[in-house]
Amino acid sequence: MIYVVDDDAIMARCIARACGEHEVRTFSNAVEVMEAISEGELPELIFLDVLLVGPDGFTLLNEMVSYEDTARIPVVLVTSLAMGERDLSEYGVVGVLEKETMRPEEVRRYVDEFAK
Repeated sequence: MIYVVDDDAIMARCIARACGEHEVRTFSNAVEVMEAISEGELPELIFLDVLLVGPDGFTLLNEMVSYEDTARIPVVLVTSLAMGERDLSEYGVVGVLEKETMRPEEVRRYVDEFAK
């Protein structure tokens, strides 16, 4: 299972489509993600928009690293923010995709590496 978290429905669909044959759930906010996880559903990979309505992506990352089972989930940030060379690996971040320039093959690269 792959989670795509983005409040832009078109962007979420594009990322989900790029995941190919993998099962994908899309969410428009961080609260929905935490509810799904609290019900026992742990994704193999999360594509996470940073600027969400309500709690933002960084808030979700902070929440996830607080728990042993969710701290190990790899996360790819999808953002229009300039992230620079920040090391966010302690939050499970395995990569950053820039919304303006990302391509489907970049999404698939992360899917191939982290989703079985």
